[in-house]
Amino acid sequence: MSKKEDKTNVMRVLDGRKISYEKHSYEPDATMSGEEIANLLGEDAKKVFKTLVTQGKSGSYYVFVVPVCEELDLKKAASAAGEKAVSMIKQKELLPLTGYVHGGCSPIGMKKQFPTFLHETATAYDTVYVSAGKVGFQIELAPSDLISVTGCTTADIV
Repeated sequence: MSKKEDKTNVMRVLDGRKISYEKHSYEPDATMSGEEIANLLGEDAKKVFKTLVTQGKSGSYYVFVVPVCEELDLKKAASAAGEKAVSMIKQKELLPLTGYVHGGCSPIGMKKQFPTFLHETATAYDTVYVSAGKVGFQIELAPSDLISVTGCTTADIV
């Protein structure tokens, strides 16, 4: 499916930390929803997570990782981050801030590590999926490995 060995920054980070993962790829389509991607992967949408970047009232940035079939609850997110309020950043701010494009944003290997929150349901699964840092690529790994590599906190954020 892929040429030689297409390694994304996410995969290089995981390889460097000796964290095992499985790479999955699919033919991307700009109009695809997270649930459609989960279907392509043959997975339950509750196990496939999207990465959302927000900015708090204080000006600090936060990353929230939630199942693709759910919406981030901004009040719960703000509470988890200890902020009065958080709002989604504008799409054009994503690449300069994180190094990732919309649809390919991963909580692993951002330009700078921001406080990261993983929806608490992730720990109920043996493995979960997150973006591999490039549109059309997902990685599957143990939630405990995702928590260890990102230093994230689990919280009820949907």
